[in-house]
Amino acid sequence: MPESSVAARTLPRIAREVEEFVATAGWDQAPQLFALVPTATLLAGQPQLADQVDADAPLTPVAQEALPEGELDVALAGIEWPAAVAGCALVQEIVVLPPGAEEGLGGLPDDSDAARRIAAEHPERSEARLVAAVLREGVGVCTLRLRAHDDSDEIIENPELAPNLLRALLATLS
Repeated sequence: MPESSVAARTLPRIAREVEEFVATAGWDQAPQLFALVPTATLLAGQPQLADQVDADAPLTPVAQEALPEGELDVALAGIEWPAAVAGCALVQEIVVLPPGAEEGLGGLPDDSDAARRIAAEHPERSEARLVAAVLREGVGVCTLRLRAHDDSDEIIENPELAPNLLRALLATLS
């Protein structure tokens, strides 16, 4: 079986692993970016990491430096990954509104700052940690953990949670 197929099948597990890693530092964190590097490539270049990574895993998430302040889409537009990086994952905290809430507000404004402010003030809002992960081959996955369910293993997984974010991450790999 080709390496990419194995990596694609394990991408949901890797997204959950990244979420669990970030969760160890608690909530109220800035967005975090991870390179998804083939483990064999990582160990070939840095054999001293052998006792810190799962040598049998097809990919290893590698935390990157903090993203610059400002709009996330602008930061992502300036990122280009080297060929050795097979994919990437972004973790960010978001506000989730229940189904129908947006219509009840008459829709959200196009201004992203105003939309965030309205969502953050909505009485039925929920806070969540979203992980979006993609591979160069075009496979993407999103996972979501609600802050209210932080103590449980309940994770929502669906690429349709953030399709625009998946496309923006994929663009960093081209």
